[in-house]
Amino acid sequence: MERNLAKNYNPKDFEERIYQEWQEKGCFKSEINKDKKSFTIVMPPPNITGQLHMGHALDDTLQDILIRWKRMDGFEALWIPGTDHASIATEVKVVDRIKKETGKTKYEVGREEFLKQAWAWKEEFGGKIVNQVKKLGASCDWDKERFTMDEGCNKAVTKFFVKLYEEGHIYRGNRIINWCPDCLTTLSDAEVEHEDKDGNFWHIKYPIKDSDEFLEIATTRPETMLGDSGIAVHPEDDRYRHLIGKYAILPLVGRELPIVADEYVDMEFGTGAVKMTPAHDPNDFEVGKRHGLEEINVMNDDATMNELAGKYRGMDRYECRKELVKDLDESGYLINIKKHDHAVGTCYRCHTVIEPRLSLQWFVKMDELAKPAIDILKNGDLKFVPEKFDKTYLQWLENIRDWCVSRQLWWGHQIPAYYCQECGEIMVSEEHPASCSKCSSTNIKQDDDVLDTWFSSGLWPFEVLGWPKKTEELDYYYPTGVLVTGYDIIFFWVVRMAFSAMFCMNEKPFDYVLVHGLVRDSEGRKMSKSLGNGIDPLEIIEQYGADALRFTLTTGNSPGNDMRFYMERVEFARNFNNKLWNASRFVFMNLEDETLLENLTRDEIKNNLTLADKWIISRTNRIVKEVGENMDKFELGIALSKAYDFTWSEYCDWYIEIVKPRLYGEDREAKRAALYTLTYVLEKILKLLHPFIPFITEEIYSYLPTVEGLIIKAQYPHFDENDNMEIEETKMDLIMEAIRNVRNVRAEMNVPPSKKAKIIIVPVNGKKEAMEDGKEYFKSLASASEVEIKDTKEGIPEDAVSIVIDGVELFIPLDELVDFEKEKERLNKEKEKAMSEIKRVEGKLNNPGFMNKAPEKLVEEEKAKKEKFEEILKTIEERLKKFN
Repeated sequence: MERNLAKNYNPKDFEERIYQEWQEKGCFKSEINKDKKSFTIVMPPPNITGQLHMGHALDDTLQDILIRWKRMDGFEALWIPGTDHASIATEVKVVDRIKKETGKTKYEVGREEFLKQAWAWKEEFGGKIVNQVKKLGASCDWDKERFTMDEGCNKAVTKFFVKLYEEGHIYRGNRIINWCPDCLTTLSDAEVEHEDKDGNFWHIKYPIKDSDEFLEIATTRPETMLGDSGIAVHPEDDRYRHLIGKYAILPLVGRELPIVADEYVDMEFGTGAVKMTPAHDPNDFEVGKRHGLEEINVMNDDATMNELAGKYRGMDRYECRKELVKDLDESGYLINIKKHDHAVGTCYRCHTVIEPRLSLQWFVKMDELAKPAIDILKNGDLKFVPEKFDKTYLQWLENIRDWCVSRQLWWGHQIPAYYCQECGEIMVSEEHPASCSKCSSTNIKQDDDVLDTWFSSGLWPFEVLGWPKKTEELDYYYPTGVLVTGYDIIFFWVVRMAFSAMFCMNEKPFDYVLVHGLVRDSEGRKMSKSLGNGIDPLEIIEQYGADALRFTLTTGNSPGNDMRFYMERVEFARNFNNKLWNASRFVFMNLEDETLLENLTRDEIKNNLTLADKWIISRTNRIVKEVGENMDKFELGIALSKAYDFTWSEYCDWYIEIVKPRLYGEDREAKRAALYTLTYVLEKILKLLHPFIPFITEEIYSYLPTVEGLIIKAQYPHFDENDNMEIEETKMDLIMEAIRNVRNVRAEMNVPPSKKAKIIIVPVNGKKEAMEDGKEYFKSLASASEVEIKDTKEGIPEDAVSIVIDGVELFIPLDELVDFEKEKERLNKEKEKAMSEIKRVEGKLNNPGFMNKAPEKLVEEEKAKKEKFEEILKTIEERLKKFN
């Protein structure tokens, strides 16, 4: 094996090789070990229709950071991967494929053949996204990979449904549901997205029976009036109190509508009189139940009008709206049309406007189930990071409605409800009943519908560990440690896992929910196909490596907030990796003499450690402590930034430069102390960085002669009191501040690094010892020809440049910094150039032709130039005055 890293950093040379090695050596596997605490993460299962996108990359990167950290920190860490069957999304894909290949609908090919095709889709595409996740470096226990429709999950879902039913939490009934006319299935409230759309309020006359009066009714959906079965007013509304108990006549139809009093009505909104369409509106449905109003469904599944719509039968809902409004106008019922922009519910998959409609479905009663899920948050058992998402979680649970869980699809968990075809008896069972429990008929048919995808994924944290069986894994790994997820699915998924876990396990599903935001483009826009602004993480990995992508996603991330993705930051990340690579290569290059490594321990070299050695060891120790504290708080972006700043600035830019003279010198023991410190600190740096950038750290670690094995299995560093050297830190901080100031002065005066100059130091307040210790560092890092430390300013040249910092004053004789004649010559040239520019600008500004014709912006720009060059001229003249 080569004893040093390749000359150039190229992640393609080792990332795939290292991942394969990790897998072959079982580095990701987790086994029950009662001597260790467990730490478990369940991967939010990506859809089998999916392609790895930046949201997945962020989610999986954060999870992998946590799991690698905990694994190194002595926990038995388990990260369970998996994929989701995604009922609607997958069914749409399979239906499209069947249509393209055969020209047939799913109904024409039949359920059995359709499911065969769906499973083929799963086999073909299910593994693709898994392989893409592996490219990121995800250290999941792939032997424990699950699929939401595998045999174990299917049994768990069936058990959950039956248990809910037997305990009275599930019922079948006619209720208003969200219906997608395109996907032809129900949707839960969480699956409905609300979009602001331009709309109207149509104001319509409803005549009062046996009277010249009429009610003015405003509606945003005039087509639904064909299903009106009543009108509601507030019982205390003086305008309508005399009409309560009477009847209105439905325009164009002639149906008599009872006028009822109900406190649901808002007297201040609209006209204060509301048409009741119980089969097409959830609020009207509730009012209708209270007053016994008829439920009239006037639409088909595809949102065309049915036979109850009379002359409008067969029309699309919007075509019906247009014709109906025209007929109302011609018949004198249309009062006016007013613009009204409002939020319209759309299907989260196809974005078709959903239709609230009455339907016979399966529902979960949520009131009782929600309470334990609320309690675990309020009593602190479950914590959100950041805490602000408590509100999102509670708002959903405290205002929850019964959950419609049946879907008119074929791909998914088929509802374990069975119907006797002879007597109509409904049986809910974990197994297909052999005969009817009521009439003993064997003519039994299972419900055609499947369950909502979120019904099954709500069991994910415990079903993947064996539930409903009482497994050892469930006992050891549950509850899980942290769930990493986006804020956009708190109500979709997190809430469902919480109440499902409390119902099935009587215990929270996880200790923490770490919430991240969306990855947006550089302009802050959501990445989408329509905008064409999506960035493929696999392309970033191909070009820059997985570590650079992970670094970018982590440093730009803070819990709960969206982040913008800039390619410049990917290059910045690669540059850091390159810096780490080159610094490590430099260290290994100086380790090639094997005899220098013998007995290279702290005890062996402790008497030869310099101030700088002790400083960098102590600073490393402090950074280890700070990074650990940030990790504990899930401040992963801050933790990485601190490790990055320390590595780049203090280790590479300061310490490596400080030790070069010792490495190149003849003092063997000084060299050994330097090499000990270099490798000791590098090892700590690699371990700190490994959870974030695992590939490069593993590759570099393999070249460290002071360690054995893989870094993925190494111990994570912790604060060590033996490495705590605050006095040396304070001294070195003062020396570094002095050197920085000297460098700044030399840069301002354009003094090249090659020109050496004497530095005179006058320390006070007990700072002399630090300055004495730092003499050699001023020579190597501040271009000092010699360093003189004095107790007073006596004898210091009057023209010496002065630098004042806390407790120390430094002087550099001007004649040592500057060749006066050359500097005067240079300054005079700069003076002439500045005067020429001022003259040119003044010529423009004094030219009436320019001033009259030029745009105001251009004139202002010229004035600004004049001010700038006048300031430059002033500075040059002051410098020349000093020289003269």
